[in-house]
Amino acid sequence: MTMTLAFDVYGTLVDPMGMSRLLAEDAGDSAEAVAALWREKQLEFSFRKGLMKVYEDFGVCTRQALRYAMATHKLPLSEQRENELMAAYLSLPAFDDALPALKSLKGQYPLFAFSNGSYPALEKVLGHNNLLDQFEGLVSVDDIKSFKPDPAVYTYARRATGSWEKPLCLVSSNAWDVIGARSAGLLAVWVKRDPGKVFEDWGIEPSAVINSLSELPSIMKNL
Repeated sequence: MTMTLAFDVYGTLVDPMGMSRLLAEDAGDSAEAVAALWREKQLEFSFRKGLMKVYEDFGVCTRQALRYAMATHKLPLSEQRENELMAAYLSLPAFDDALPALKSLKGQYPLFAFSNGSYPALEKVLGHNNLLDQFEGLVSVDDIKSFKPDPAVYTYARRATGSWEKPLCLVSSNAWDVIGARSAGLLAVWVKRDPGKVFEDWGIEPSAVINSLSELPSIMKNL
């Protein structure tokens, strides 16, 4: 029975910290700190909106998080600059290992992109990096108006990828996403991009741990 692979996008295939280069114009030496806070709050805001049942798409969370990060660092943010940075977010750079890994897996497994992002945003950022054509389809939480790690989102991913009767494996660099998927009964591979990152001790373990997507084809045989 062929396993289906569902790839997280932000942080796994494309790098949100790529915004730090553009933010250098606004924040100078603090650009990386601003980019990191932007990403942190983007996720936090999505989690909170999911719990509160007041869904707004991921782009709204991203924009609100940008405003928060800039305000926290006491940096000006005009409407024009905000729109420029939001547009640039749709062209985040892919990690170097993303395209080669997807190409090596394509044809062996059904591949899907599975994200908190909306379909237009996913099409833009994946298309920008020549990743879009590697997937059989996209799965966005926008369809059910909630966010990962809501169990309903992972259940929806099973349905959307046609994986009710066969295994579905999430591939994600986000430990919270891996824990959410495992808790919902999926297999999940943690891409430990940061060697210093610690996996939260919740008594829920990843199905496998890799340091790069280049390792994925070889470890698939053992899942």
